[in-house]
Order: sequence, then structure tokens, then C-alpha cells
Amino acid sequence: MAVGLTVAAHGINKFYGGGRIPGTGRWFDSIGMRPGRLHAVLAASTEAVAGVLFAAGLLTSFAAAGIVAVMFVAAYTVHRADGFFVNGNGWEYNMILAVVAVGVAVTGPGGLSLDHLLGSEPLLDGWWGLVIGLVGGLVAGIGLLLAFYRPVTTEPA
Repeated sequence: MAVGLTVAAHGINKFYGGGRIPGTGRWFDSIGMRPGRLHAVLAASTEAVAGVLFAAGLLTSFAAAGIVAVMFVAAYTVHRADGFFVNGNGWEYNMILAVVAVGVAVTGPGGLSLDHLLGSEPLLDGWWGLVIGLVGGLVAGIGLLLAFYRPVTTEPA
């Protein structure tokens, strides 16, 4: 639940905090995710929706895929060059959120989840949870990078 709410908070913050979508869009442009405004809306929406679904345990494996995709893109575009540790702006935090999301997708969200109450939990966890959460998330993240990521390069004077 904490991971889902944390991811959702990041998405909601992109909509309502700081520079909001216009500021986040400019930042996305600056790191090579163009068009920046579109990616700001997509990232904010994915984080907010996937985070809430994950916290509620509803369509948990699909929510995990959304978390994996967003965290993979963030780790690759923003944090990769800074190494592993989060205190140096590394990708450690992104990896932990993604690993927890995949773990819950595989093991199932538990007896208090909406998936369990609706009876869909056995259909979406285990191997299917791994395929949907990990493979689906990585395919989405890598696909997004291949289609849109154009790193900004500075040319020598």
C-alpha cells in the first residue's frame, strides 16, 4: 500500500505541485523526452492511476506494469549516469519501487485487496503476474524510450 500511495503522490505532485504540468513538461523536454508536455501528462497519469490501483490491490499486475515502466524510464533517463545510490541521485529508489511492484504482482496483493475480493487474484498473480508486471512494464518502458527519447547533447564551441 505504501509503495502505491508513494507512486500516486509523485503523479499528483506533477499535476498540482511545483511547476505543474507546464513546468514538468519543460523539464521533460530538457532531458530529451519530447514532446515534454505530453510526457508530463503521461507520467503523471500513469503514476497517479497505477499508484492508486496498486495501493487498492485492483488490477495489481497491470498497476505493477505501469510502475515498472515509469520507474525504468526515470532510472534510464535521469538517474543512470549518477550510479546506484539515491544519495547521489542514482537509480536505487526507482529500482526498489519497481522490484516491490513486481514482487506483489507475483505473490498477489493479499486478502484485503480488491483483486482478492473480486476473485481475480489467482488469475493475475504468479507467472501471469511476472509476465504482466515485469515483462509488460519493461516492454512499455523500453518502447517509450525507443519511440521518444532523444537525449540532449551539447556540442563543443
